[in-house]
Amino acid sequence: MHALFVHGMGRSPLSGQPLLLQLRRAGLLTGTFGYSVALEAFPEIRDRLVARISAVAEKGSYAVVGHSLGGVLLRAALNYLPAAVRRPRHLFLLGSPVQPSCIAQRLGANPLFRGLAGDCGQLLGSTARMEEIGPMTVPTTAIVGRRGLPWPAKVFAGEANDGVVSVAEASAEWIEDQVVVDCVHTLLPASRRVGEIILERLAQGAERGH
Repeated sequence: MHALFVHGMGRSPLSGQPLLLQLRRAGLLTGTFGYSVALEAFPEIRDRLVARISAVAEKGSYAVVGHSLGGVLLRAALNYLPAAVRRPRHLFLLGSPVQPSCIAQRLGANPLFRGLAGDCGQLLGSTARMEEIGPMTVPTTAIVGRRGLPWPAKVFAGEANDGVVSVAEASAEWIEDQVVVDCVHTLLPASRRVGEIILERLAQGAERGH
């Protein structure tokens, strides 16, 4: 079985290496997908990811794991997959916003943020564009951190958060499986507990024949 990892904004495929090593030790084949928010618009990255997922799907059963913006990109790409392409056994969202990001909304007009985060940063703060991505029809697990950083209280209004994304921002009615872990946003792909949850869910899916 293959597992494809998509990193978050401002990170690189290397950020997923601790998790991917854990998955490889459990017998999975792993791969990564890289992108640059400063150089590519969201639709461009999504279309490249659709092509990458399609290539992985040709090899057999697979799962996809997205950290932060990587999860948003995966949701968009999966909803753009041609009908004939095999769907993943499971989608794992690590600290990935499903609702508009309050931080992106606050920073949306900041010239530095606009330059560094590009079109992807604007999408994260847009209610309309986030809603356009739509819900998932494949089994999905959202793994969300709750060890918030010392941001001003007004940013998250007292909600549980990982320092970048709140639990509420990573929640939706169509996500039936959500696990909250004691971890900060950046370290979710390096958390051994996150890897254990992914392996547990994949094993449970195999038992059910999914």
